[in-house]
Amino acid sequence: MQLYSQIEWEERLIGIKGARGVGKTTMLLQHIKLTFPDWSKAFYVSLDNIWFSTHTLQELTEYLYTHGVTHIFIDEVHRYPGWIKAVKNIYDSYPSLHIVFTGSSLLEIDNAEADLSRRLRSYHLEGLSFREYLAISGAAQLETLAFDDILIRHQQIAAGIASKLKVLPHFERYVQQGYYPFFLETSSVTSYYERIQKIITTVIENDIPAVEKIEYETLQKAKRLLALLAQMKPFTPNISSLCDALSTTRNQLIRLLFLLHRAALLRLLYTDRKDLKALGKPEKILFNNPNLMHALTTNADTGTIRESLFAAMLAQGHTIQYPKQGDLLINNKYLFEVGGKNKGFDQIKDIPNSFVVADGIEIGFGNKIPLWMFGLLY
Repeated sequence: MQLYSQIEWEERLIGIKGARGVGKTTMLLQHIKLTFPDWSKAFYVSLDNIWFSTHTLQELTEYLYTHGVTHIFIDEVHRYPGWIKAVKNIYDSYPSLHIVFTGSSLLEIDNAEADLSRRLRSYHLEGLSFREYLAISGAAQLETLAFDDILIRHQQIAAGIASKLKVLPHFERYVQQGYYPFFLETSSVTSYYERIQKIITTVIENDIPAVEKIEYETLQKAKRLLALLAQMKPFTPNISSLCDALSTTRNQLIRLLFLLHRAALLRLLYTDRKDLKALGKPEKILFNNPNLMHALTTNADTGTIRESLFAAMLAQGHTIQYPKQGDLLINNKYLFEVGGKNKGFDQIKDIPNSFVVADGIEIGFGNKIPLWMFGLLY
């Protein structure tokens, strides 16, 4: 994972957020294995352990510190009541102790009651990119591409890669079962999707209630909402229709959408307008990644799959908005229309900095770029 090499591990307080299943725990354990030949100096603990029902994190830390531990790695921090205050107190009480914690994408660390921001180096772990998937599966070792290079030199770059690798079969498998690194551990597509379904259930039934006060009945509607959305085309949501389908109120639905977005199950897009009105209901609803859609239904909409994937690959380091024309506006400058190999420029004709992103093509031409290439951004 590219993020591993970007983390400044020598910092005293590090937070790593990310969706369930993207490999946060694996990253911690890998770092411990690679960095600490003397394992007595490092200690890993998950805060969803039943031990914490009768003990505190402060008790554990004091014991570890007095027994020579210099680095503590705390997993599932969001499952611990009052975790912000607990981590802050540990940081202040043990000046030589290094702390790394992981937590759900739901965590809003920057807005926490206790100010961790001046102490904390925060990182966000995305799921596997197509480039990382190729490397982990042993298919190919490709270099990371810059966004501008893809826009300007995509034909030349794609031709070089395609001369050595049959890209499209690998990309098709990645779209179905490659975003989560545990694809290596599952014996079949079915078992892979079953694991994703368990992740969805855990997020809805455990993670969201751990950080938000929300009614049980509302959470049960979340699963139905996800199943409905997976079969729909990318669209400006009709809130009234969704409310009727779920037998819920507008306020409950909007809140549920926001929570599923924060939990990295959905991705909500808004217009490029800056007025307060634009901060209400989302203009378009996508999924965080297409693997989620395949796990939820056998009738996933192809358009939503493509747009969800494109947005997922650009989520790291780029702004994504819903434009007046086209499908997605990137960095408030570049307009993209996303579709199949026969997708044309009719909907974005004569608009500066506009591009077609096409699935099912190996090499593009002009302003028509293969979808798979954006999977090489990280």
